[in-house]
Amino acid sequence: MCNLYRMTKPNSEVARWFDAIDQLGGANFGEEVFPGYPGAVVAEGALVSMTWGFPLSRKGAKGQPLKPKPVNNTRADRLDGFFWRYSFAERRCLIPLTAWAEAEGPKGGKTRSWLSDPNGGLLAAAGVWRDSDEWGRCYSMVMTEAAGPAADCHDRMPVILAPDDYGTWTGGDAEAARGLCRPWAGPLALDRTQQPWAGGAAQATLL
Repeated sequence: MCNLYRMTKPNSEVARWFDAIDQLGGANFGEEVFPGYPGAVVAEGALVSMTWGFPLSRKGAKGQPLKPKPVNNTRADRLDGFFWRYSFAERRCLIPLTAWAEAEGPKGGKTRSWLSDPNGGLLAAAGVWRDSDEWGRCYSMVMTEAAGPAADCHDRMPVILAPDDYGTWTGGDAEAARGLCRPWAGPLALDRTQQPWAGGAAQATLL
């Protein structure tokens, strides 16, 4: 389940890859994107900045409001739930990435395992987005069952889309888009590192 990914390509290259209008200009992002961080997203034909995660309101033990928690992932089989259904029906996006990480290892000693295109190219994860009072425009990644090398790390993985399916995801009807929520059958490279998982990698929230 993805709660950390990399985006190492320049904005201009990403915009060309997705045939999108670059509305980011010279905006800079960190190469590693965590829940609650800004990321580049392709929505409505443009490459734009949004916050990764839908805000989930929380209250403390005494009823006091707490800082919202970013819900950065949604399961494909829960897209009809109230939290997601309007975004899925009306506001689907592409999330450009060059790799995503999974945590492996014992509790307290987990390390980062990265999955990517073996040729170092761009991948597009399926996403949904909406406007929020808390963070402005925000997005969440869609998860499905893991397959291939991704299944060696976790039982779920992002819905990765082939270029021929970009238009169906962003502009097709909901049922056609739902049909794309399947495990990625293309090649993936798995890089198990000794880099500690801690150090900024917030816990993923999945609804």
